[in-house]
Amino acid sequence: MNKAVLSIQNLNKRFGALHATKDVSINVMPREIHALIGPNGAGKSTLIAQIAGTLPPDSGTLWLDGQSLDALSVAERARQGLGRSFQVSSLAESLSVRRNVMMAVQALQGSSFRFWKPVNSDASLREPADAVLAQMDLGHRADTPVAELSHGERRQVEVACALALKPKVLLLDEPMAGLGPEGTAKLTTLLETLKHQVPILLIEHDMDAVFRLADRISVLVAGEVIAHGDSDTIRNDPNVREAYLGDDHAESA
Repeated sequence: MNKAVLSIQNLNKRFGALHATKDVSINVMPREIHALIGPNGAGKSTLIAQIAGTLPPDSGTLWLDGQSLDALSVAERARQGLGRSFQVSSLAESLSVRRNVMMAVQALQGSSFRFWKPVNSDASLREPADAVLAQMDLGHRADTPVAELSHGERRQVEVACALALKPKVLLLDEPMAGLGPEGTAKLTTLLETLKHQVPILLIEHDMDAVFRLADRISVLVAGEVIAHGDSDTIRNDPNVREAYLGDDHAESA
């Protein structure tokens, strides 16, 4: 049986009387998109911070590919293979799309400088960057400065930079935020193709995208996971419908 790539076990975090995460357990399996959904204030941001390493849990454990993350810093977690779209969201706007992704490749290789040749002509950086850009349908924008991109294209570049780091799991925090219908549809299609390369923990409010993409869904309400399951299970769970979905996303009889 496949083991979880990312295993989140019994995470707890309190802020005074507020129990922001209550024994949260989620497993992200190989070749799946696992969506985390819930209303504003449910504790998603607190949970993301604990996974990323910016906020230590009061108790609980995190495992990535069988290795404990508990004592690791943000940078060390990234080196272990925890990829995040917002980790590289501060794109260098004056540089080209290709150069931004090349910087991620450079970081993966562990070298910040290329004194012996111009960076842009370094095939060891350029070729893997171009491969990722092609995968993200950005090859035609490779030489375009990031400042000239649409919001949706910037989202694609952020994911491309994360992929260039060759993560073992990808944490995407509301990648559809601010996208129109066309941008959402395009990014959804691209994400569908990625799960066979890298499993994804997807935090998202766009429920149409969630129900299309997710193999499994966990629902977080008031810091506690109230349901796990596939799209049909979550759509028709009365507790989930009452707490978050309402009746709009229920399966018709």
